[in-house]
Amino acid sequence: MDRGDFYEVLARRWRPRTFSQVVGQEPVVRTICNALRLGRTAQAYLFVGPRGTGKTTMARLLASALAHPSNTSEFFDPENPLCQAIWRGGHLDVEELDGASHNSVEDIRALQDRCAYAPAQGRHRIFIIDEVHMLSTAAFNALLKTLEEPPAHVKFILATTEVGKIPATVASRCQRFQFRPIAVEDIVVHLKNLADAEKIGAEPSAIETIARIANGSMRDAQSMLDQLISFAGKNLREVDVLEFYAVPARGELEALADALLRRDWATVLATAERWQGLDLCRAMADLVEILRAKLLQCQGNREVRRELLTIIRTLDGYGQTLALAISTKITFTVGLLAAMEGVGRAGEGEFAGWRRENG
Repeated sequence: MDRGDFYEVLARRWRPRTFSQVVGQEPVVRTICNALRLGRTAQAYLFVGPRGTGKTTMARLLASALAHPSNTSEFFDPENPLCQAIWRGGHLDVEELDGASHNSVEDIRALQDRCAYAPAQGRHRIFIIDEVHMLSTAAFNALLKTLEEPPAHVKFILATTEVGKIPATVASRCQRFQFRPIAVEDIVVHLKNLADAEKIGAEPSAIETIARIANGSMRDAQSMLDQLISFAGKNLREVDVLEFYAVPARGELEALADALLRRDWATVLATAERWQGLDLCRAMADLVEILRAKLLQCQGNREVRRELLTIIRTLDGYGQTLALAISTKITFTVGLLAAMEGVGRAGEGEFAGWRRENG
């Protein structure tokens, strides 16, 4: 393919190249930058968190700071050829492995052999193992040997979305960093800046909907924006986002939440019927989040708080079964009705007793 026709997706083009560009992971950035400045970097790091929150990016940024032959702080030139080589996968001292395809004990033993070699271009040899939880038991045991007494010039950076599958013996020999889902507000700000830089006209409500659907993943949000530009062009409207991803508008979700609290059966049933064909798993999750926000705002009325808790617990339970349901429409509808019934039963029994006790 002619290089002139090559298109670099937004998620790659807008990937942070310095620590200051990382969004939504301030505690992680602060700790790592301080460690670099003070010369207190660990031999092994474990980056834990949901997909798309910056674990691999942070690993490459840390590698860029550590691998540079003269750098002793968190500041480095991302345009330096050595830093560019890390992002391309061509740096002699920085090796990035996928735990899913390099998960055997033979792969880890080969890695151990490479640990013995001194750095060729910088101060350290750095091994990044992504999705490290995919390693076999024998591979973890072999890796543990190296983590216990690694050569002074070697650094390990392990990343995973499923920390529960990491043996405690391995995790205990690493400095663990928890990457949290990125706040909707942070994703909105980043996407607005990105859209402005790319000369994309986007309604604020469209950006907010993308951030909500991304569910804390910046990479997903950027990929969605990229896809929607292909779908709707350079003038993005909220209606385009709702149509493409088959999700209800925020106003419709809030209206349904109010109908649940009023026990308005007709409105709830009509809404469930109208939403046939939409992503009901996403709709249920958003509905629970709206009710949670109402719960946090409800300060003085204990009865209303308990009603909200009952509805949220019921909807959350049904939401967990939606993905496996034979009919998502039926399960979604039954979940809504069960939530209202739960409020009614509680009002006739549990809440009635509380009212008597409190006059």
